[in-house]
Amino acid sequence: MTALDLRLPHADLAGSWRAARPRPAGTHLDSAACSRQSNRVLEAVAHHARHEAELGGYVAEATAGDLLQQGRSVIGGLVGMAAADVVFVESAQAALAALLAAWPLGPAARVACLPGEYAPNAAMLRAAGLALEPLAVDGDGRADLAALERSLAADPPRFVHLTQLASHRGVVQPAAEVAALCRAHGVPLVLDAAQSLGHVDVDLGADVVYSTSRKWLAGPRGVGLLCVRPAVAAQLVPALPAPADLPPLRALESGEAHVAGRIGLVLAVGEHLAAGPQRVRERLAALGRAGRQVLDGAGGWRVVEPVDEPTATTTLRPPDGVDVVATRARLLTEHGIVTTAAGPERAPGEMTGPVLRVSPHVDGTVEELEALAAAL
Repeated sequence: MTALDLRLPHADLAGSWRAARPRPAGTHLDSAACSRQSNRVLEAVAHHARHEAELGGYVAEATAGDLLQQGRSVIGGLVGMAAADVVFVESAQAALAALLAAWPLGPAARVACLPGEYAPNAAMLRAAGLALEPLAVDGDGRADLAALERSLAADPPRFVHLTQLASHRGVVQPAAEVAALCRAHGVPLVLDAAQSLGHVDVDLGADVVYSTSRKWLAGPRGVGLLCVRPAVAAQLVPALPAPADLPPLRALESGEAHVAGRIGLVLAVGEHLAAGPQRVRERLAALGRAGRQVLDGAGGWRVVEPVDEPTATTTLRPPDGVDVVATRARLLTEHGIVTTAAGPERAPGEMTGPVLRVSPHVDGTVEELEALAAAL
């Protein structure tokens, strides 16, 4: 390994990201769980909360209406949809729940998904009465496109649900190719972008995209988003219709909401666009590559992903006899390093044991990754 292997692009982006945020109390390598919000986002959330106290919650919400509508438009742009296709919800899981509750799919409808599907997603799909059918995958857990095409042609499911980037490994699914195949066979694609929006490209042609605020977009917790193209939105039957002056999809947007958090998300998305999504993706991919080079073999831990996987998420399998949960706690208490211990219950169809997940944002450095390697 040479110094050139670990060179990171866009140092100015790292500096501006760091300068825009409160000084961290330690080393934050856990953006796949919850990123650090900027001072501007924090202040906007607090400012709206104060407005609610001064003006009343609904009056304050009305004053923010134009900003929220601009946010829907900008978020729609990130996924290749329009403002009318976007609604705010409370989380990625709330988005999936709202979609399934309103979509009359028929008894025992079949849905194709990855064997390594996020367990809460799979539970929600089953609870909706859907029969889950596993997609064929390669050795890295990536969807097998040839097998998918044969399946779609021979016996298409009601829809395909694809988690573009899992929470237990930093492998990107070929979502654009899956979307093209689904479109060619008239099968809707529902994309879980909780780990991918703000991390990798999500404007790929999916019919439904849902995500959360708190991860790679670095917005507040308690906010999520659901984006649905008109062809699928026309099939939805909400319990209550939207007001006549609003797009029909807004029926899925809860009125009793953390409006201040939605405002924070809109500002966070604006900061993401100002930073340059392509530059963000390039910096994150380089951090992931550097992290895998630095961390593989450290203390006997082994990297799961291919070294050049274009994500910032690195997952590490422990040496025999090493407790991942205890290691995560030790890293935090003894070294101030924040990571995630992910147990096999997160994706029981694919995981064979616990892993340690490392996920720096664009302000991450090689020195921080080397400090983690030394601590392991």
